[in-house]
Amino acid sequence: MSGKISQLLNFREGEFPLAALSAVFMFCVLCGYFFLRPVREAMGVSRGMDDLRWLFVGTSLASLVLVLLFGGVVSRFDRRRFIPVGYLFVIICLMGFSALLIIDAGAGGGLIGTDSSTTLATLVGYSFYIWLSVINLFVNALFWAFMVDIFNVDQGKRMFAFIGIGGTLGALAGGSATNIISSLTESVYLPPALMLIGASFFGVAILVMLRLDRLALSSEHSQLTLSSSGPAKSHSSQKPGLIGGTYWDGITAIVRSPYLLGIAIYIVLMAIANTFVYFTQASIILENTDTFSQRVGSFAFFDMLTQFVTLLTQIFITTRIIKRLGIGLTLTIMPLITLAGFAILAIWPLYGIMAIFAALHRAARYAISRPARETLFSVVPPAEKYKAKPLIDVFLYRGGDVAGASIEGALRAAGMGISGVAGAVVPLAAIWAVLCIALGRAQNQRDPVIPVAETAETEPRSTIRQNTGD
Repeated sequence: MSGKISQLLNFREGEFPLAALSAVFMFCVLCGYFFLRPVREAMGVSRGMDDLRWLFVGTSLASLVLVLLFGGVVSRFDRRRFIPVGYLFVIICLMGFSALLIIDAGAGGGLIGTDSSTTLATLVGYSFYIWLSVINLFVNALFWAFMVDIFNVDQGKRMFAFIGIGGTLGALAGGSATNIISSLTESVYLPPALMLIGASFFGVAILVMLRLDRLALSSEHSQLTLSSSGPAKSHSSQKPGLIGGTYWDGITAIVRSPYLLGIAIYIVLMAIANTFVYFTQASIILENTDTFSQRVGSFAFFDMLTQFVTLLTQIFITTRIIKRLGIGLTLTIMPLITLAGFAILAIWPLYGIMAIFAALHRAARYAISRPARETLFSVVPPAEKYKAKPLIDVFLYRGGDVAGASIEGALRAAGMGISGVAGAVVPLAAIWAVLCIALGRAQNQRDPVIPVAETAETEPRSTIRQNTGD
């Protein structure tokens, strides 16, 4: 059965167990997150769009502190230890947030944005918004860094879309369940209950990650097997999987590498475009809902619609498009969708058009852009992968959010509305598309990674290690 599935999915024999367990890992991570995301969004807009813009600034500052701390953790722990520790940190924080909200509710406090809301509820709500906005990118950066540690470029092109489907199913399950739960109750205990459910899925994710790590270390189809069995290098005195270095290595790596700098600019441009879409969607939901539970349900519905479109895209498009178009042209799909969507909204600024555009935009980001973008890191050494990547995916992404929020706010203040945003998207999309093509070419010019299953029998061990970037 495993062999037939592998043949159907264009996997090589023996690769399916790794891909399947990776998909389960991503299912748990995203299912847990999508129990939390609608709560975050509802808390963020409950006191108005002006507060939401300030929350973006707070998120950006918090992300810088986190990635610097994360760089220190990476320097001192091996991969198998710091990934579970990262997810365990998420669980502890969620338990703390939920405990504070339960205590406040027991004392007669209400939800943020309601007449009975307390100072504690507001502080917890805004803190949770900033925390989750940073942690979301952090846990995803950890996941994908682990994936490109296991799989090489060729495997990534064939397997990341399948792994992404596991995440989409998790997001769809989490969003659907949250939508149903929020429609059944207006209880003040709804947010802490959803937080604790999300925490439980992160707990399962830790167990799955440890099992995947053991499987990868024993599989001939994993780069980890080659890394652990290859000849010792000059730094062989280090523990296996120990990254080493300092807090600032991620920053210096980006500054010194045109390739990483290009990826960083790509992330900033994408974040600006995403923020334009996000604020438009948030304004519509805030105008059409009255209670906290309704806002949670509306955001969960948008998430559910997005993940459904994402799933269809992953099944019927993603697995073919990267192979046919290559990384560069695949990455250009996002700027083109952004440009087309805002052009249509400028002519027909309707709720239904916004819903369709938001779903297509986020689906393209998750199902097409994300797998293609993650393969860019397959040719990056582990030290840069685990330090520069979180800096790019977290701090620079959130910096792009702040830039996007500032531009959107200035356009709204000038009375330009959606038409003004659409005009700002034109030069943004043009630069973004050119950069996508350049990144695709830059990846191809780097040392190619030969598929592990093929090189294991034909290449000297030292050559394999060099090609895998270890």
